[in-house]
Amino acid sequence: MAFLILFQALLILSLAASTLSTRPYKNGLTPYFYDYVCPQALPAIKRIVEGAVQQEQRMGASMLRLHFHDCFVNGCDGSILLDSTATIESEKFAAPNNNSARGFEVIDQIKAEVDRVCGRPVVSCADILAVAARDSVVALGGPSWKVRLGRRDSTTASRTMANNDIPAPNMDLPALINNFKRQGLKVKDLVALSGAHTIGFAQCFTFRNRTFNDSNINQAFAKNLRSYCPRTGSDSNLASLDPTPARFDTLYYNNLLTQKGLLHSDQALSTGESALELVKSYSHNYEAFWKDFAKSMVRMGNIKPLTGNQGQIRSNCRRVD
Repeated sequence: MAFLILFQALLILSLAASTLSTRPYKNGLTPYFYDYVCPQALPAIKRIVEGAVQQEQRMGASMLRLHFHDCFVNGCDGSILLDSTATIESEKFAAPNNNSARGFEVIDQIKAEVDRVCGRPVVSCADILAVAARDSVVALGGPSWKVRLGRRDSTTASRTMANNDIPAPNMDLPALINNFKRQGLKVKDLVALSGAHTIGFAQCFTFRNRTFNDSNINQAFAKNLRSYCPRTGSDSNLASLDPTPARFDTLYYNNLLTQKGLLHSDQALSTGESALELVKSYSHNYEAFWKDFAKSMVRMGNIKPLTGNQGQIRSNCRRVD
């Protein structure tokens, strides 16, 4: 009898702990959303992301950027993945994404595999973007974090909002601060998330004006950039956002301290006292950068998620079911 009572008590405690661990946060998201619905989902995403990054290291930055550009347009709802239809103006053709956002085929591959291992479409495209961003950072040597899950997919997209709300490479610091503030993000989030530019590349047209017209740029650095990004033409030529574009390190911030930020919006972080202090801190303290980057990624991932009965779980990330 004593053994039975003890067993029942342990069972109650176990169930209570399980309920606590899966309890959603205020916005309805939880890191444990798929633990019982489809525990194979996250490992499947990780496998494909690692394979894609191994095949082309640049893809890691592309996956991270897709999540960022998704979240800044009416929340993290997978809207960036929708193709144009008679009723949808795809965000893929907005100025910040056109001929620049990439990795859609990898997302298609992830979606197909996740639906296969789960037996049905239970993982949203919005959640796939969030997890793929995290796994890409890890694959390039960066920090990990618990992605809060349970987002559902939008049934609409907005090219106009994408044009207006995604931060532009020519923004100054006040404009960047206001842009992030509209999303509920603070200066620390701005500086930490800008550290995503420690990986990846930018096209010539995004930094041409800086190399020819900005005064706060290292002249040798500018001269080198002009050699393959002239005043006209060569718009799609690539330059790395920091010296190690396939490694998630702190050289991005070191560059800002020597006026070698590639984009005008990058170098803008060194023009304000509070932002500059964070730049200095992150430049020599990768642990502080990693910690704040992970926290800010979670905050960004919490922007206006669709949960419960809102939206849908798409069976194809490119179209509404």
